[in-house]
Amino acid sequence: MSEKAALTNTAADRIEHFDVVIVGAGISGIGGAYHLGKQCPGIRFVVLETQESFGGTWLTHRFPGIRSDSDLYTFGYRFKPWTSAPIATSSEILKYLSEVIDDNDLGPHIRYGHRIDSARWSSDKNLWTIDATRTDVGEKVLITTSITTNFLWMCQGYYRHSQGYTPQWEGMENFKGRMVHPQTWPDDLDYAGKRVVVIGSGATAATLIPAIAADCEQATMLQRSPTFFRTGRNAIEIADELRHLQIDETWIHEIVRKKILYDQSVFTRRSFTEPEIVRKELLGAVRACLGPDYDMETHFTPRYRPWRQRIAFVPDGDLFQAIRSGKVAVVTDEIDQFTQTGIVLKSGKILEADIIVTATGFNLNVLGDIDFVIDDKPLVFSDTVTYRGTLFTGVPNMAWVFGYLRASWTLRADLVGDFVCRLLNHMKEKGATKVTPALRAEDKDMPLLPWIDPENFNPGYLMRGMHLLPKRGDKPEWQHSQDYWAEKDLLPEADLDDGTLIFK
Repeated sequence: MSEKAALTNTAADRIEHFDVVIVGAGISGIGGAYHLGKQCPGIRFVVLETQESFGGTWLTHRFPGIRSDSDLYTFGYRFKPWTSAPIATSSEILKYLSEVIDDNDLGPHIRYGHRIDSARWSSDKNLWTIDATRTDVGEKVLITTSITTNFLWMCQGYYRHSQGYTPQWEGMENFKGRMVHPQTWPDDLDYAGKRVVVIGSGATAATLIPAIAADCEQATMLQRSPTFFRTGRNAIEIADELRHLQIDETWIHEIVRKKILYDQSVFTRRSFTEPEIVRKELLGAVRACLGPDYDMETHFTPRYRPWRQRIAFVPDGDLFQAIRSGKVAVVTDEIDQFTQTGIVLKSGKILEADIIVTATGFNLNVLGDIDFVIDDKPLVFSDTVTYRGTLFTGVPNMAWVFGYLRASWTLRADLVGDFVCRLLNHMKEKGATKVTPALRAEDKDMPLLPWIDPENFNPGYLMRGMHLLPKRGDKPEWQHSQDYWAEKDLLPEADLDDGTLIFK
């Protein structure tokens, strides 16, 4: 309940029913709505969104300089051409999503200000009952509402929007300046002429720092260990050439997507087959930006092999240009404690700061803080086994979108959209009202493994939250593949009648 308005609760509305409820109006939910409209004609669906508008991450995150760290030819949808620079600002992405909503008449299907509190499945009725709280800002009231649905499609993302992850360091309460997390960036933060320390070295830090550096007295990137980056022009030569030739944008989008995906597949494969060569190439590109005398070994030479964590793209090398100009310092050290005026590092060095930004990641939130119940028993998501990374054993009529980590998230959102629509149409053909993944007899002794192999990919947010995620098996049907280049063929061909899905 907002502190700014005296909101009151009202009685529950009349229960509505939909064939499908999509949770979330971010890039996955909008994509899901598009696919339902195109591939399942006549289906009645609604998109429930907690926030006041669409966009998900791109609405929540409002820190300076926010931009994609994936190219929009692949982070954009396959059905909607991207026509601008490949690395886009949040406002450009929101405009793109707005066009998808308008062009496909999705607006009437989206309900904003709907926070889902619980989702209860009844096998007697073969229905989900969704209990939600609707915020009516104009009337300053909270309205509880219930919706039933045959199928629930979770597109709410994978982190908690309301609060980012900040480690607890000794003496944090002593700091007299301002401490902020990029995920909840305050509108009134004035960093002009201030000493700003940004803790972190991932995509958020690499985006934020060059955006504020020119206005700060001094900006410092404080990192515990170095990160790999890729850098290059924020342009794609083949796209520019095709536009010069006045080729249709739909063709350009498809050609450029294929070119980018081919190049990414080669790069990803090489990061496994020749990691040391890839390492030298990545470091060489950064060294070219920073100059021959910069201490690359200390500040930009990671201890892990390439692609064990996400590699952010730095367009036009803006972060490195800011470092080379002297406006940004990089400090590689660990925090010992906070003081009233800054941070004491374990080396004994002191960083004085007026503002500290904790660009330290986010909190994994696998089911959107929704209370899930299956036939009066609480759902323990981590006890389930994933079916192809989108359905789960013992959980009827529910799909989940978890995108790629080494490629654009939306590539998988599109694939899952196709799969869910195919599944819904298959159920209709069979006259089935319920589908539940279940281990077959030959799967009973299958070893159960973590959602993602930590030796393969191990960013902090996954390591902190792995215990919340479902298990995977050692067979393709029970894997969450992070290989788009294999899954783009395997998922569309998955046999829905191979015994892994129980239809009733």
